[in-house]
Amino acid sequence: MSKPLEFITVDTAESPNSAVIWMHGLGADCHDFEGIVPQLGLQGKAIRFVFPNAPIRPVTINGGMKMRAWYDILEMTLDRKVDMANIKESVEQIEQMISELEAQGIASDKVVIAGFSQGGVIAYQVALCGQYQLAGVMALSTYIADPDQVQDAQGHKNEKTPFLIQHGTLDPVVDPSLAVRANTLLNDKGYVTEYSTFPMPHSVCAEQVAVIGEWLNQRFA
Repeated sequence: MSKPLEFITVDTAESPNSAVIWMHGLGADCHDFEGIVPQLGLQGKAIRFVFPNAPIRPVTINGGMKMRAWYDILEMTLDRKVDMANIKESVEQIEQMISELEAQGIASDKVVIAGFSQGGVIAYQVALCGQYQLAGVMALSTYIADPDQVQDAQGHKNEKTPFLIQHGTLDPVVDPSLAVRANTLLNDKGYVTEYSTFPMPHSVCAEQVAVIGEWLNQRFA
């Protein structure tokens, strides 16, 4: 079994009955999106936000420097080469967190998996290749690591699970075409997506946060 992840939690009310597991990007940490929670407009919703820390590992594209990373990136080409064994391990660690939430009384179909950049890659992988039915997937400024692993939606546990795909049109880190590619692939496979872009670089903007808040309110209505 993979080593459990460090994490922090933010509850919007007592006795949460739903949850969001939100993963940061390369080199960031569990506090990266903590401050967004009060901006989401989730009044009346009892949601547990779980912000995990990625393990510290060497990252090849950064000269082997050790930093928080969900997986090693070997090449920064458009069809970037990544360490799929690292990704598998990270998926197992996030699924451990889902299991722990279920033990707390929050079923997996009340859990949204969210991730920015590298974290979004893991969010996609948990939803498309993992064992749990989810309430939703937020894929922010990210991409699908291995399109060949994506199965048809028909009969898949997340066949009707909505995917919120958002990307900056000025992103110099993860090319916007990768978001288009992911959205097209998921649509072709029969998944439910909501795709939008914002005039921003590799980041998150206020307009986007408002859309995320509305989407989460719908998921946990």
